[in-house]
Amino acid sequence: MKKSLTRRSFFFRSLGAGAGVFLFPPVSAGIIQKSTKGITPLIITSHSNETGRNAMEAGWEILRSGGSAVDAVEKAANVIEVDPEDTSVGYGGLPNERGVVQLDSSFMDGKTYSAGAVACLENIKTPSSVARLVMQHTDHVLLVGAGALEFAKAWGFNEEDLLTEKARKIWLRWKEELSPSDDWGAPEHLQNIQKKESYWKDFPDIEHHYGTTNVLAIDSNGDIAGCTTTSGLSFKLNGRVGDSPIIGAGLYVDNEVGAAGATGRGEDVIKSCASYYMVMRMKEGRTPQQACEDALKMITDKYLKVNPGFFPSEKFVAINKSGEIGCATMKGTSNPKMSVRTEKGFTLLEGTIAFPGK
Repeated sequence: MKKSLTRRSFFFRSLGAGAGVFLFPPVSAGIIQKSTKGITPLIITSHSNETGRNAMEAGWEILRSGGSAVDAVEKAANVIEVDPEDTSVGYGGLPNERGVVQLDSSFMDGKTYSAGAVACLENIKTPSSVARLVMQHTDHVLLVGAGALEFAKAWGFNEEDLLTEKARKIWLRWKEELSPSDDWGAPEHLQNIQKKESYWKDFPDIEHHYGTTNVLAIDSNGDIAGCTTTSGLSFKLNGRVGDSPIIGAGLYVDNEVGAAGATGRGEDVIKSCASYYMVMRMKEGRTPQQACEDALKMITDKYLKVNPGFFPSEKFVAINKSGEIGCATMKGTSNPKMSVRTEKGFTLLEGTIAFPGK
């Protein structure tokens, strides 16, 4: 039996309370942030760890000094992409089934209605920066594989090995446990008695590990920009492309409305054009929180017709032109979190679970 969506969202009144403060607000879609000079700058990311906070502070420095949303978003995304401990994005991201790290990213500038993206990009730590260059210096939107790498090198990016020791060990453990009938793993006579080393204590669902980050920002001019960047589904088929570099799926920005980004299982997000859907819902008057929840319900409604018990793993974030924000995830045991930075400081905010217990 389908459960109704819960509707909890965020107040900005408490943003000055400091870092790491969790809010448990009543039903509301957020407080509009305005100053005498116009919209108060704002930057958010779906990443809620320490790296996410560092990314927000880096992006905020640009916004605070009057810089553009595009510059702030790129700077923040780069902080996350170069973190070797993060196995979901950029350097250190988990590889495909062959042990090769292939990165995807998209960038969109609401002010100019320009977009750029790269997919299956190898050996470049910061795919978001390459996506921005595709957006600003080509008449294309998406470059893939060898072409994306050639383009990056033309702009002076250096090739580097992106497979960290941590990610390599996780991949090797996956190879060993993939099948009991292949020759990966311990010798047969030791398989039942040899103690196994756990490489993924932090990733209990590692075989289906989704990893992505979204960064969305509004600058002091009211212009909006966004970026989605990822190493994609762990151990994916060679050449697989998820939703992150697909404009309208993993990211969409409309300067007159707002922006939205997706993380989770990319195939579901591609089929639903989820980020575009969220922005269009906001255009119709829905708050960012409501739009995130609407998109999750839209996806499950489609699957109800073929598999009523299927609830895929997605997490959506959104902002609107007025500075309201939203965050919701499909399922789980703890509410999703997002990092937010405004002139009142840094805060971790909690979103909603659309279908608790699933």
